[in-house]
Amino acid sequence: MHGPRALHRPATPRGLALTAASAHLSRMNVMSRQPAPAVAPPQPRVYSGVNWTGVKTLYLKEVRRFWKVGAQTVAAPVVTTLLYMMIFVVAMGSSRTVNGASFGLFVAPGLIMMAMLNNAFANASSSLIQAKIMGTAPDFLTPPLTPLELLIGFSLGAATRGVLVGLVTAAAVWPFAHYTIAQPWAVAFFGIAACLLMALVGVAAGLWSEKFDHLAAVTNFVVMPMTFLSGTFYSIERLPQPFREATRYNPFFYMIDGFRYGFLGGRPEGSVAVGAAFVGALVVVLALACWQLFRSGWRLKT
Repeated sequence: MHGPRALHRPATPRGLALTAASAHLSRMNVMSRQPAPAVAPPQPRVYSGVNWTGVKTLYLKEVRRFWKVGAQTVAAPVVTTLLYMMIFVVAMGSSRTVNGASFGLFVAPGLIMMAMLNNAFANASSSLIQAKIMGTAPDFLTPPLTPLELLIGFSLGAATRGVLVGLVTAAAVWPFAHYTIAQPWAVAFFGIAACLLMALVGVAAGLWSEKFDHLAAVTNFVVMPMTFLSGTFYSIERLPQPFREATRYNPFFYMIDGFRYGFLGGRPEGSVAVGAAFVGALVVVLALACWQLFRSGWRLKT
């Protein structure tokens, strides 16, 4: 009587689980004996022409980098320029004139240009030196960006900061100088060309520098002396020879003189045409030099 009942015992949960596991293992064994389908490895993205997506991303990264600390990168230069304006105008007196313009009106364009030059240089140089020191250079070396695209992204980002600082500084200085724009093309050309030029100088300095001391040396011994000795605060006609003639070989003089001519008009201290050609040629030469530095990976990949 007990035999038949033992044959027809109901299945327990443990027994069902073991049966399901056994069936699953059988299916896995069958699948393992079947050949795996051929899967092509992932291929790099192919860009025809310029990688505009990458250039835009790098450019926005550079812009957001300085915009995130706008109080330091945009507002601080305005305060510095206003302090220069107050000190020099008070020291020289409001009645003094330079080349037929009041001293405040004469010095205002030079101060605006000086703020643009310093900030365009600082943005590109600090970005590259920080990337090298902090080890984040692979973030822009690994993506499919050519040396030309890297140059465009860094230089345009730095030039954007210079132009933005110039616009804000011009608005802050206007209540004290009440300037007008006599030649808009000169203001636009020399302003943008100067920002591009100093952005390229910043790229070269950032690639050359291996630590912040090197970058400070370029700023203190090259950029600042050439800025202050370019006629920002005085007319070069008051300089004795040979310093007056030597100033005409200073590209900062042509950038500031052409920019000032755009505001004041009249007779510039130098040739506007020569200055435009000189600055434009320097932009092209520096762009080629920086492109070659990116291409070789000098002090960036090694």
